[in-house]
Amino acid sequence: MVLGNYSIQETHYDILSVKQDASYEDIRASYRSAILNSHPDKSQNTSGSGDRFLKVQKAWEILGDSRARALYDIALGASRHDAIVAEDISLEDVMAEDAGEVIQLYYQCRCGDYFFVDSLELEKMGYALLRDGSKISFEAQNALPASLVLPCGSCSLKVRILINSDHFVSIDDHH
Repeated sequence: MVLGNYSIQETHYDILSVKQDASYEDIRASYRSAILNSHPDKSQNTSGSGDRFLKVQKAWEILGDSRARALYDIALGASRHDAIVAEDISLEDVMAEDAGEVIQLYYQCRCGDYFFVDSLELEKMGYALLRDGSKISFEAQNALPASLVLPCGSCSLKVRILINSDHFVSIDDHH
């Protein structure tokens, strides 16, 4: 997996020996066992035990926090699907519609369906949509990646929205 410029062979899920859909309780139990087994003071083999201990600790810091875990899962998923992105687009290429409580962003796929995401989903991913009159812009929180990969509603294609704070999209009001 590639996050930024760093290549990671083993995921945090691998380090804690849990599946990606594991519950918080399962992750916590696995962490407790792994941290005890990898603690440098308890380990018979001193070479590399401190490194393993730190990996286990880092995995828990990410997977034990629901927000950090959600962001990690997004990055993990994007890295696994990076090679099959159909095209890169900017925020200016996306259509936006104000649906009252949420703002919906969509872009037409070549199959005829749409790549779609709404402001509530974006908030869960750590992105905020900022509204300024009839224009919106993205705000990435916690130094998130400056792109967002969306799947088509019908086919297997994906599109990557390149997020640049200088770009805006106009909103169509339909309420």
